[in-house]
Amino acid sequence: MAGAIAAVVLLRGCVATSYLIPSQGMENSLYRGERILVNKWSYGLRLPFMGLWGYHRWRPRPVGKGDIVVFNNPANTRESVVSRRETFIGRCVGLPGDTLLVDSLFAVTASMLNAPDQKFLYSYPRDKERLLDSLLCLLGIDSGLPVDEDTTRRVRSFSRYEHYLLQQAMPQGCWLSPLPSSDPASLRPLVVPARGKEVVVHRWNMALLCNTLVLHEGRRAEIKDDTLYVDGHPATTCRFTKDYYWVVSNNPANITDSRLFGFVPCDHLIGRAARVWLSKEQGSGPFAGYRWERVWMPVN
Repeated sequence: MAGAIAAVVLLRGCVATSYLIPSQGMENSLYRGERILVNKWSYGLRLPFMGLWGYHRWRPRPVGKGDIVVFNNPANTRESVVSRRETFIGRCVGLPGDTLLVDSLFAVTASMLNAPDQKFLYSYPRDKERLLDSLLCLLGIDSGLPVDEDTTRRVRSFSRYEHYLLQQAMPQGCWLSPLPSSDPASLRPLVVPARGKEVVVHRWNMALLCNTLVLHEGRRAEIKDDTLYVDGHPATTCRFTKDYYWVVSNNPANITDSRLFGFVPCDHLIGRAARVWLSKEQGSGPFAGYRWERVWMPVN
């Protein structure tokens, strides 16, 4: 028995681990309630027991742009040991040294991410709600609940393919309207910090750089009168000791990504999402709701 327990601990700590998809943020790549295997060797093995000897990674490998990565919550300031923090998942769209175009909410624009499962926001008249629900049921599309509404319209998220299917099912004309994308004039370049490289401080990245320095670099940083001060001195550039990444959700309605917690440091990376090992509809009984076609499907 002791040998079996030791083997399980070794496998979970040094080879692969299981992760439960908690929300609709990665649909349609991954569905809420699915369980996936995470390959801890994808980017080199992050040695376990970080509370004892800190961060070390054996045989590090680069993260691929577009990889769906599992990582520890970068914004958890209550837990000092990184490996004990909550586990999140997202798609990496910004590598160390990359320059992204972002809007005022630091949301990566659609042109930055061309994954087929990426979702976009569409509005429709409130009086079409019941008809839309009927079409979604007929087409087997699960879009979740509306994410926003006003007195006349509601908003839901769909992938391009889902929008195409709905469009074909509306012979009298499509009444789903894509929400306007960011005004090009409002987009700003955001450099993802790389180890040993300088990043120029601008008004639009000042708060993000300040938080990164404090939370992940152990520096004393603050903003006064639109100026970033680092270790008591005004700074026009910042140099970082770690590589960082920018991750996003597939679903723009879910902001549990870099729009919320900022850059993901390299020491927070656990591994790449590898395969779905269990897929089951939420709320179904013990003998129903299994998506057998998705079992052992690779995660892309």
